[in-house]
Amino acid sequence: MKNDIKKPEVKDVTVAIAKKSSEKGQEEWSVHLINNNDVSLENTLVASKGYGEQNGETQNTSILRHFLETVGAKTTAQIELIQPEVFHLNNEYWVSYYIDGQLYDKRFTFVPDSISEDNLTYIKELRTKGILHS
Repeated sequence: MKNDIKKPEVKDVTVAIAKKSSEKGQEEWSVHLINNNDVSLENTLVASKGYGEQNGETQNTSILRHFLETVGAKTTAQIELIQPEVFHLNNEYWVSYYIDGQLYDKRFTFVPDSISEDNLTYIKELRTKGILHS
């Protein structure tokens, strides 16, 4: 039965983690949804969680859910702030949205320690440096 369900492919939608300096000179990391489609994303739901191990001990963060009513065509939307204390975990963002009444969904996972200064690149949509999910 599962094989009978046709899932549309997610295209031109991704997640990025951006690094900015605050007015006080402190680092601030934030998670953004980037919509490079020519159409808006409707009723967008993002579930975020962190999971993994440190020193042989299992660690999990709370699951947070964010609702973005509309993410316009060729725009971005901030999902949440993220703390460096969870960069050693898998940081997963499960994004679901509608285009023309069709449901799309995809999981974007940043693997442990991929969110680091060494991996920063310029993200033109955000006009700052960050880590863009591939």
